Amino acid sequence: MEENKEENVIEEVQGEVALESNTNIKIADDVIAVIAGVAVAEVPGVAEMSGGFAGGISEVLSGKKNLSKGIKVESGEKETKIDVNIIVEYGTRIPDVAFEIQNRVKKAVENMTGLKVVEVNVHIQGVSTENMQTTQTQDNN
Repeated sequence: MEENKEENVIEEVQGEVALESNTNIKIADDVIAVIAGVAVAEVPGVAEMSGGFAGGISEVLSGKKNLSKGIKVESGEKETKIDVNIIVEYGTRIPDVAFEIQNRVKKAVENMTGLKVVEVNVHIQGVSTENMQTTQTQDNN
């Protein structure tokens, strides 16, 4: 009698495992892009994201800040590749900023989605000189 109870419990547990392994969760590339965009925005030395003409127009028309601006994501079932396009602040050390972006994006995406991040490519599209102009104005006074 006791053996039958144990067998039933084993069968039930195996049934639950089988159900879990058959379920698939697909995370949209846009969701991954937003997660990466938030992580990039927190890195010191990033002046802004570089999203091109279309991204700028959609921001103006919607009135909302596009958190995935400048992020391109290619994802599969278990792994993802992310390209980040940024404009850095003048005076920052670009390799340090890029390294910090890679670390933060990889950590944030892997923690929140469970996907393995195989690449984080950082593309520097420009240098913002806005800080430089305000510093020169203060020095002249």
